[in-house]
Amino acid sequence: MLRKKENIPVPEDEQNASPLTDRKQWLFMALFAVIAVVSVWAVVAQSREFSLSDFTTYIRHASIPWLVVALLSMFGFILFEALALLVLCRALGYRQSLWRGYIYSASDIYFSAITPSATGGQPASAYFMIKDGMNGMMVTAILVANLCMYTLAIIVIGVICFLFRFDIFLQYSLPSQILILVGFLMQVGLLVFFFMVLKHERLLHRICNAVLRFLCKIRLLKRYEEKQAKLDAYMDKYRRHSKLITEHPTAMFFCFLFNLLQRASQIAVTMFVYAATTGKGLLEALELWFWQGYVVLGTNCVPIPGAMGISDYMMLDGFQNIMEKSRAVNLELLSRAFSFYSCVIICGISVLIQYCAVKKRGKLT
Repeated sequence: MLRKKENIPVPEDEQNASPLTDRKQWLFMALFAVIAVVSVWAVVAQSREFSLSDFTTYIRHASIPWLVVALLSMFGFILFEALALLVLCRALGYRQSLWRGYIYSASDIYFSAITPSATGGQPASAYFMIKDGMNGMMVTAILVANLCMYTLAIIVIGVICFLFRFDIFLQYSLPSQILILVGFLMQVGLLVFFFMVLKHERLLHRICNAVLRFLCKIRLLKRYEEKQAKLDAYMDKYRRHSKLITEHPTAMFFCFLFNLLQRASQIAVTMFVYAATTGKGLLEALELWFWQGYVVLGTNCVPIPGAMGISDYMMLDGFQNIMEKSRAVNLELLSRAFSFYSCVIICGISVLIQYCAVKKRGKLT
C-alpha cells in the first residue's frame, strides 16, 4: 500500500532542492519498476489456473459503473490528502488553490511510493510548498501535523477492523497476523513520536542535536558549534510555527477527518472492484473493506517502496479464504492496478506537469 513516514525539520536550502533533478530518484524509479514486475509475476505464478485470456474476460465482464466508482475512490486517496493539507495551510494564512493542494498530495504519494520507507514523500511536498512562497519551518510543522493525523487515521481504521470483524483477522495466516499486529503497534508508536515532535519540540531538538554531535564525533561533519547554532535557530522557528498549528484544533480535526476519508477511500477500491466483478451488492462487498483494512495495517511495517510484494501476499492470503484461488489472483491484480499502480502513474504525471509549468515560468533556482 501507499505509505508515508516521519519527517523532521531540515534546512530550507535542502528543502529547496528539486526532487525531480535528484539522480537518486531515477534509481528509485528503476527499482520501483523492477519490484513491480517481480511482484506481478509472483502473484501470477501462484495460480496455475491463471491465464491472460481469462483475466481479460474477467475485466470485460465487469460492471463499468462500479469500475468507475473504484476509479473515483482511487482519486479520493489523492484529493482527501490535498484537502487535509489545505486545511492546515489556510489555518496558518496560506490560502492555496485546490490544484496546489492536489500537487502537494500527488508529489507526496508519488515519491513515497518509489522511495524506500516512503522517505521521499514529505520532502517532495515541501519543495512545491516552498516554491509557492510558504515558510520552510511552517511547511515542516504542517507536514508533521498532517502525519500525526494520517497515523491516527490508520490506527482508527485498525480499531474498527478489530472491533467489528476480528473473525477476519483470525482467518489470515500466522505471518500475516504478525505483520498486522506489528504494523498496528508501529503506528501507535509513530503517533506518540509525532505528537511529541509537534507538542514537545524539545524532544525533537534533543534528537537532532544528538545526531549532529554523533556525526561530528565520527568526523562526517565539522564545526559542531557552528552547526549547532544553525540547528538552534531552525528549532526556534519550528517551535513558533508548531505552536501555531496546535492552536487551531478545528483545523486539526478536519485534517484528521480528511486523512480518515483518504485511507477509507483507498481501501474501498477493492470493495468496488469486487462488486464490479461478482455482481454482488454493496453490502455483500463490504466484507472486502475489512480484509483490505487489515492489509493496510500489515503493510505499514515494511520498508519496501509501495509495500510491493508484501501487499500482494497479504491480499492473496486473505482473498483465498472467501473465493477460489484463480479469482483471488484476478481480484488482487485488478484492485492493485486501480488503487496503486494507476494512482502512482497519475500522481507522477501530475507532478511532472507542474514541475515543467513552474520551470517554464522561470521560478526554479
